[in-house]
Amino acid sequence: MNYCSDCGHSVSQSIPPGDNRPRHVCDRCGTIHYQNPRIIAGCLPVLGDRVLLCKRAIAPRIGYWTLPAGFMENGETTEQAAARETLEEARAQVSIGELYTVTSIIHANQVQMLYLAELKTPEFGPGEESLEVELFTEEEIPWEDLAFQTIHNALRFYFEDRRNNRFPLRHLELDTPRGKYMAC
Repeated sequence: MNYCSDCGHSVSQSIPPGDNRPRHVCDRCGTIHYQNPRIIAGCLPVLGDRVLLCKRAIAPRIGYWTLPAGFMENGETTEQAAARETLEEARAQVSIGELYTVTSIIHANQVQMLYLAELKTPEFGPGEESLEVELFTEEEIPWEDLAFQTIHNALRFYFEDRRNNRFPLRHLELDTPRGKYMAC
């Protein structure tokens, strides 16, 4: 950040009184510009024994498979964001269920929240951000072509939990990118 969004003057980094971290502070009006993690909301849509995945048409990880998810917008709940992202990316209507995974993606300053969801109908297709959208059984999941570690984790948990018929909330932390996977 170079300029204040309030007055347009230059900013510098300093630790404001009563704070403990460097922040961008306007040199003229004193406005403190906080930069906080972004929320990613999505879901794990299920129809019978199959999970709906989207092949990404946008960076990062074009051509790799993911669950429908994206950045939350102002004025919506995380559940609404998850349903909206599913409609946008997979043209699918879902019933949002319980919160399933919360992942702090520290290196990317993001928090991903994935909900369990049921497809309302077997109707879906690629939206603007997807090349393809398909339903997969556990055996058909393209494990080597998943876009993100968070998606790999959620799918592994889901199939394990489905066998036990118990779906606990999972809290996870990713501090650095792992292998080919990146944060969302």
